[in-house]
Amino acid sequence: MSIYVGNLSYEVTKEDLTTVFEEYGTVSRVSLPSDRETGRPRGFGFVEMGNEAEESKAIESLDGAEWMGRELRVNKARPRENNRSGGRRRIESSSRNY
Repeated sequence: MSIYVGNLSYEVTKEDLTTVFEEYGTVSRVSLPSDRETGRPRGFGFVEMGNEAEESKAIESLDGAEWMGRELRVNKARPRENNRSGGRRRIESSSRNY
């Protein structure tokens, strides 16, 4: 399982996030996605921990907590939706006869 951590300060580093989550157990991986075009942080990240009990304890303790001037959103990460349409929506044509 992976933990989603949202509403992060843009100044947060992987090391910062690791330090906070290590209080609740073993951190096995931290990911901080950045914008492809600008390279700037996107304000969210993902943390993987040693086991589900540690992850649950971290989620319970950190969701809604204030850190670096922001209220964290911490929950189980959902699988990524495969939406590669580039923002364009396909509109089905109507089969009405006028």
